[in-house]
Amino acid sequence: MRKEISIRIVLFAFFAVLCALVLVPFYAIALGSFKPGKELVRNGLNLSLDLSVMSFDNFVFLFTGNHAYFLWFFNSFLLTIVQVALTLLVSAFVAYGFAAYEFKGKNVLFICVLLIMMVPFEILLLPLYKLTFDLGLMNTFSAIVLPGVANASTIFFFRQYLRGIPNEIITAGRVDGASEYGIYFRLVMPIMKPAFAAMAILNGMHSWNNLLWPFMVLSDSNKYTLPIGLKTLLTPYGNNYDLLIVGSFFSILPIFLLFVGFQKYFIDGMTAGAVKG
Repeated sequence: MRKEISIRIVLFAFFAVLCALVLVPFYAIALGSFKPGKELVRNGLNLSLDLSVMSFDNFVFLFTGNHAYFLWFFNSFLLTIVQVALTLLVSAFVAYGFAAYEFKGKNVLFICVLLIMMVPFEILLLPLYKLTFDLGLMNTFSAIVLPGVANASTIFFFRQYLRGIPNEIITAGRVDGASEYGIYFRLVMPIMKPAFAAMAILNGMHSWNNLLWPFMVLSDSNKYTLPIGLKTLLTPYGNNYDLLIVGSFFSILPIFLLFVGFQKYFIDGMTAGAVKG
């Protein structure tokens, strides 16, 4: 009994320290958002709570100043919603095909999915850029959304999740006369809610924070996403730290709210299949 209590105390202390380390950067940027830019230039981001230099001026400037922050925010929000929705829909269809059907070349195609997961995006960057240019999609939101619609990691996750669903559910649907689409939308999709939630969070985080690819294909400042817009605040001619820090802090909130809202499903989805039963 004492041994179990000791183990629990050690684990609690370990995770408490780990949680504190994870929260330190958020605490630093939260404090920095209340400090003027010149203070950040002088001392950088730090953990000191100096009330003499802290104010709400940065937040006032964020909501009332002459800048394009909320245009960038809206572009990122729109792209994230569209990209996540299409990625979940298409990837779930592909994964369902791998999990529920037997067809010639199935294993070869799935191995291709696994191989794609092993290729860094930087290797695909130039060929993808050339293809986007040849298709006339440069400087469009389609150029950002389409390359990630069939996401290999999401397909793999969905396929593994679907393999844990009893085949009797699909068989029962066919016996009752349901179409293949009816089986998928009425029987399979409701069971996949935890998996959808988990992948929505992970794909949402990736899309929201994506900088490299949008930066390569977008040239119109009115189409900039939030990461690109924040990057433009740092120039050789001057740095707008006032907007940069408070804008970075504000940009965390959507992902934080997304995770809090889907936390239960996220945990269920990520742990599904961990224990066979």
